[in-house]
Amino acid sequence: MSKTEPDKLDDTALDAMFAAARAETPEPSAGLMARILADAENLQAARDRPPRPMARPGPWARFVDGLGGWTTLAGLVTATLAGVWFGFVSPERLDTLSGGLLLADGAASYALEDILPADDGLAAFYEEGGQ
Repeated sequence: MSKTEPDKLDDTALDAMFAAARAETPEPSAGLMARILADAENLQAARDRPPRPMARPGPWARFVDGLGGWTTLAGLVTATLAGVWFGFVSPERLDTLSGGLLLADGAASYALEDILPADDGLAAFYEEGGQ
């Protein structure tokens, strides 16, 4: 017969086992309690010490923060490199690279025909042969 058959375990036997378990309360040993209290005292002493002051950021970090962060610095570096490149390349080369869209010699500003050479601004969208 197995120990889990209903006729072997009735409520009185279970109540007796639970009562015996409740009556026997385990107590921690004195050595364990001493170690726990010593550890708690060490943690309390560490908590009472003032925190270390935060290190002051270096000049480079302050400069980057003053500009607005690394993303702003990346944009500035890109613009600077573009400016250096434009300064290195002579205007004749820039005119070649831009496909002639830069201002011609003696022109004061762009006219609309320089940007949109068609008579009608929507002519580029019309089909061939009609409107």
